[in-house]
Amino acid sequence: MSFLSQGFSQDLVKALTEMGYEKLTPIQQKAIPQARRGADILALAQTGTGKTAAFALPIIQKLLDKPATKTRFNVRALILAPTRELAEQISVNINDYAKYTDINCAAIFGGKKMSSQEKRLEQGVDILVATPGRLIEHMEQNNVSLANLEFLVFDEADRMLDMGFIGAIRVILEDIRTKPQTMLFSATSSAQMNALAADILRKPQRITVTPENSTASTVAHVVYPVDEDRKREMLSELIGKKNWPQVLVFVNYKETANQLVKELKLDGIKAVLCHGDKAQSARRRALEEFKEGKARVMVATEVAARGLDIQNLPYVVNYDMPFLAEDYVHRIGRTGRAGQKGNAISFVSREEELTLVQIERLINQRIHRVQLEGYEPKSREALVERMNTKAAYRDRAGRQNNPTQDQSAAERRARLRKAISSKATKITRLKK
Repeated sequence: MSFLSQGFSQDLVKALTEMGYEKLTPIQQKAIPQARRGADILALAQTGTGKTAAFALPIIQKLLDKPATKTRFNVRALILAPTRELAEQISVNINDYAKYTDINCAAIFGGKKMSSQEKRLEQGVDILVATPGRLIEHMEQNNVSLANLEFLVFDEADRMLDMGFIGAIRVILEDIRTKPQTMLFSATSSAQMNALAADILRKPQRITVTPENSTASTVAHVVYPVDEDRKREMLSELIGKKNWPQVLVFVNYKETANQLVKELKLDGIKAVLCHGDKAQSARRRALEEFKEGKARVMVATEVAARGLDIQNLPYVVNYDMPFLAEDYVHRIGRTGRAGQKGNAISFVSREEELTLVQIERLINQRIHRVQLEGYEPKSREALVERMNTKAAYRDRAGRQNNPTQDQSAAERRARLRKAISSKATKITRLKK
């Protein structure tokens, strides 16, 4: 099924053709007709399946069908995204789709000056892509008007809820007085997300193109059991011996990311950083170097799990297993996109085995284990023996009762027994 068959304008089809868009993906085939009819939508689909075009193209076409003069601070369509990377990526895509039309799109998110964003908003925008926190900041300064909002989209809604944005979402919804067509897109399902959908969607069309919480069939999953203190060594060996050309590595902590990049560079592997302490400009440069092949590895925290669109990325490595099983789906969604083959590699220490079980339950799939020779995890006995060589562990004191507290408690018990005995004696005398 082609985009031309969807009744899009020639200008829109021309831009899509130049971008290499030929046939609709499954999510686009199901969502676009419903969105064109004006239905509210709850769509569940894996990352990398073309969700942005599924909600953006119908909105652009509807705005073209119903032109309106841009007015100060007015917004006709609002798209909420959990991270600045995703917000920026959506905005770039929409401006590319609409390049031959008069439709404009702006993005507002943290890390950029409020003043420059205010100037952009003052002109009025057709489509605004925003992170919830930054949008509220502009709303408080009256830089955004949602009085005439026609379309509302939540992209990666599950991630927004995971990040604690439910309060911000409620604030934004309270400021909307119209009844916009609302679309909620997500890669995973949860009770909290279903509750939000029930609150904000009117008779929604529920669209699922893959089993809920599943991963792309084009991704090969592999687990390497390894002790925590040997992960870095094993990563360097795999990248070097297997000649992995481009690797996105996820860790849980910024400190781990900083140290890992330093050590990879010592091993002769060019690596760049992407985490919350890095300025937006630095993160953008790191991503560009990674995409262009100037850096072989990008080490990132969860902040990069959404919004990164890297063409033909062959490898994603979970150096640390994610805290939430659902985040595994989002992390590895950076590979195996748009029908391309990808590899999801996970390093699992003994302490992370439970997380692995939870992930396998979530995706309903047993992940293949590979034991790399020379990196076999030590037995529990060896672990205890190693810990006993550490003075702090070896000389640790067990729980000891406080002698003073013990003495006081004993004295209290003796006084209590004496009082009971005395009372019993008095009662006996009265009976006589």
